[in-house]
Amino acid sequence: MRKSLELTVTELGVAAGISAGMLSKIENGNISPSLGTLHAVAKALDVPIGWLFAQTAERRDYSLVKLVNGTRINQRSAKSGHTCDVLGHSRADAIVVESYLITLAEEAVRYARVRRAGVEFILMLSGKVRYRSGERTYLLGPGDALFFDAAVRHGPEDLLEAPMQYLSIIIYPRET
Repeated sequence: MRKSLELTVTELGVAAGISAGMLSKIENGNISPSLGTLHAVAKALDVPIGWLFAQTAERRDYSLVKLVNGTRINQRSAKSGHTCDVLGHSRADAIVVESYLITLAEEAVRYARVRRAGVEFILMLSGKVRYRSGERTYLLGPGDALFFDAAVRHGPEDLLEAPMQYLSIIIYPRET
């Protein structure tokens, strides 16, 4: 982290109030610093203290969903011709990332008028649909991608060719 900020050991040591020799021993894993020392280094780097452990932590946030074990959500939507399968999510940092496989039946309710914080990315896998985002509509077919502000009302407006299926990835800030 120090090197990526183009700081010398001496510069970071001065900013953290510790000697360059002590900082070098910490970086090389030759000593175990006190929590106070780690706090001073994190403050000098202007990062949360947990970031000092990010590259060495063995447990990282991940999500694995096997094909047969997917989680279907929002049963009310399923009754209206929409199914939503959770593909995975990450909630470890300041942002949340969620991914879904959306399937629309021919009888699906049009233009759900969904709104949520953040941004959304859609990749059309099969079928054709006219998708509304705010005041605009987009004709989406297999392979087409749409990225938009998820705070505007959005959803499928015209279902043109079944079966309709798309990948939806939603990214939004974690509420504090």
